Amino acid sequence: MKKILIIGAGRSSSALIRYLEENARKFGWEITAGDRDLTLVQEKVAPSTCAIALDIFNEQQLNDEIQNTDIVVSMVPARFHPVIALPCLKYARSMLTASYESQEMSEMAHKAKSQGILFLNELGVDPGIDHMSAMRVINRIREEGNALLCFETFTGGLIAPESDNNPWHYKITWNPRNVVLAGQGGPARFIQEGTYKYIPYHRLFRRTEVIEIEGFGKFEGYANRDSLKYIEKYGLQDVPTVYRGTLRRPGFCRAWDVFVQLGATDDSFTLNNTEDMTYKEFINSFLYYSHEDPVKTKLYQYMHIDQDSDVREKLEWLGIFDNTKIGLKDATPAQILEHLLCKKWALEPGDKDMLVMWHKFIYKQKGQEKPTLLTSSLVVTGDDPVNTAMAKTVGLPLGIAAKMILTGQIRLEGVYIPTIKEIYEPILQELESYGIGFIEKNMEWNGE
Repeated sequence: MKKILIIGAGRSSSALIRYLEENARKFGWEITAGDRDLTLVQEKVAPSTCAIALDIFNEQQLNDEIQNTDIVVSMVPARFHPVIALPCLKYARSMLTASYESQEMSEMAHKAKSQGILFLNELGVDPGIDHMSAMRVINRIREEGNALLCFETFTGGLIAPESDNNPWHYKITWNPRNVVLAGQGGPARFIQEGTYKYIPYHRLFRRTEVIEIEGFGKFEGYANRDSLKYIEKYGLQDVPTVYRGTLRRPGFCRAWDVFVQLGATDDSFTLNNTEDMTYKEFINSFLYYSHEDPVKTKLYQYMHIDQDSDVREKLEWLGIFDNTKIGLKDATPAQILEHLLCKKWALEPGDKDMLVMWHKFIYKQKGQEKPTLLTSSLVVTGDDPVNTAMAKTVGLPLGIAAKMILTGQIRLEGVYIPTIKEIYEPILQELESYGIGFIEKNMEWNGE
């Protein structure tokens, strides 16, 4: 009997657990799901699944659980995957993650191969479905003998129109810390018309482009931190433009930029007396001293925000000028902002989220004078605050890949991301049966 170990029961794990439970009944598998919070696991699993309290830093417990399984699906934060990978190497157990492949994970490739196991990373939605859907089109374009001139891709975890009831048009559907820290850690890097381009963090949210998806309206996209590393992974060395970005609704980025310029997204230092500090005092701590000027006036003057700007409505709705106590001890600015956003941007009962992905390909066909523009879009709506679009699009690719490994459809050894046909083709086909499919449109490229 095959055994599966799921580590981590956070907000993106519900669809993964449900998919594997359905297939466990079909194939006769056993599933164990573990998390530091046992109650969290118990809320998400069926009676047939063994729910355990699991501390990955309890070396003996982690070793025992991994030794007693056939495959591990790690849903912990990316920085902890190597902790789980080491006993997987020791006991020759394959491991799947939805996280970006770190240098530390990639350096395990030789050991994983020598052990005859597979570490498959970046198998969620972004990264994950973005890779698979893009590579399917890129390979098809090239197999038809065409020359790819441009590849751009954007993804956004957003709120469905029917649940959109705040001026930011946004609610948190994934790790809130990552929302606050998005874009930090170096400039955004990409290539445009053969020229390397860089956008520093302090300009990132003012360099956006507008994207329209039929039936869902307009979005704005800002650049991801590093598009260049995917040039080699996608085999795009001869492509003049390669750009990866994130989607938000129009107006979000301009308002978010206020926090960036203010320093409220900084996670590198702690503020004094944050436990008794109010949100109004938090904002005031970054502004010039004036006994007479209200904090609101100082911020708007400092950031040159006009009286009729919709940025004002967004900021005031968040409650950043309220005299409400923060209640966090020794907190960084980013932690304070995250604490506030977790309350204001929380999914409410009955809310539905929305996952949007959009690819743009420009290619030259043989014998054609003008290039062709191909767009490929995906929109997935969640069912409720637990069974979210984010959980579906992160969890289902992981579950499908686990099934494929356990049934012998994938026999790779080493460390991979899902950019090869053997992985992406069957996963994308099965995702379509769950309503997760792309709509493609071709047209003559007019250069705009």
